[in-house]
Amino acid sequence: MMRAAALLMALALAGCSSTSRTPPLQIFPDMKQQPKYLPQSESPLFSDGRELRPPVPGTVARGFLKADDAYYTGKQGADYVANPLPMDRATLSRGQERFNIYCAPCHDQTGSGRGIVAQRASWIAANLTDQRIREMPDGQIFDTITHGVRTMPAYRFQINERDRWTIVAYVRALERAANGTVADVPPELRSDLR
Repeated sequence: MMRAAALLMALALAGCSSTSRTPPLQIFPDMKQQPKYLPQSESPLFSDGRELRPPVPGTVARGFLKADDAYYTGKQGADYVANPLPMDRATLSRGQERFNIYCAPCHDQTGSGRGIVAQRASWIAANLTDQRIREMPDGQIFDTITHGVRTMPAYRFQINERDRWTIVAYVRALERAANGTVADVPPELRSDLR
């Protein structure tokens, strides 16, 4: 019994060090054997033999054409633009959702600048209901979300353009709510005020 085990062990170890020039049998070759271009290899498809080709100048990936500068940058030339989205319930609802995820940690859910992060930081987050912010054009707020300012980081990679515009719409709604008067309430609803 002991000799049989030793013989099997010797055969198993002998199979590990093969000196054969033929490739070993592969039961599951997976991705190892596939047609592909290797770095620095020649291509028979092109006359110059290069395998990788640079994209044609001006090529834009499908779905990534950003032809409307005002929508994607918040500016038309050097001037900031107004929010292109309609101020409806769907826009404000989406803006509130995105604001609560990305902005509320620093600016608070009311936009006061007293969020949980700002309370523990050495810097002060802007109060989004201040007169200075209310006087900013919508495109400037969009640009601030996109590129950041002072201690606020840029959110262009986390938040897509449409969601940035919905956040701008929601910030405008927060400003109006913080600075509202009884005259802003429709006459038929004023009796419900306390």
